[in-house]
Amino acid sequence: MSIAEDQVPGVQAAPTETRGFVFNHTMLRAKDPEVSLSFYTRVFGMRLLRKLDFPEMQFTLYFLARVDDADAIPEDDGERTAYIFSQKGVLELTHNWGSEENPELSYHDGNAEPQGFGHICFSVPDLAAAEQWFDANDVKFKKRSDQGKMKNVIFVKDPDGYWIEVVQPSLSKGLGRDSGAAASPSA
Repeated sequence: MSIAEDQVPGVQAAPTETRGFVFNHTMLRAKDPEVSLSFYTRVFGMRLLRKLDFPEMQFTLYFLARVDDADAIPEDDGERTAYIFSQKGVLELTHNWGSEENPELSYHDGNAEPQGFGHICFSVPDLAAAEQWFDANDVKFKKRSDQGKMKNVIFVKDPDGYWIEVVQPSLSKGLGRDSGAAASPSA
């Protein structure tokens, strides 16, 4: 049974004017880019697609994505930037210069009060193997697959404390009750 969009309050038909819109990226702040880049490239297999420095504003942007066909990534800087902004599922890490030198600085993960942003999510082909991989790489867990009321869902933390949900699509078939509600690690 599919979701009857016309029966969910607030849902409206997509206007034709939005045809071609793509959800491109999510931005997270990275206190120490070397640590965060190592985490996302080593642990999640993401590729650094582009690094953009903004000296006048003292920050750097790092664009990462899971890319299976490296040959599709343009060599030309301008073409590469346009390529990045046409993709789906890009992670932008923003580093404010000097933040790595401030021992008092920590970013709000969105899950502590006041709540806001919650998490990003990766799907994996084998949840048990991913859990073992995270253990082997000393990744911090918020919730393991066998914990809580919602089984077969993992939450780990990145170096800045942001939560990352990890799911195996074939194990997700029984989640929820067709309510459209998002997963929560406390469930």
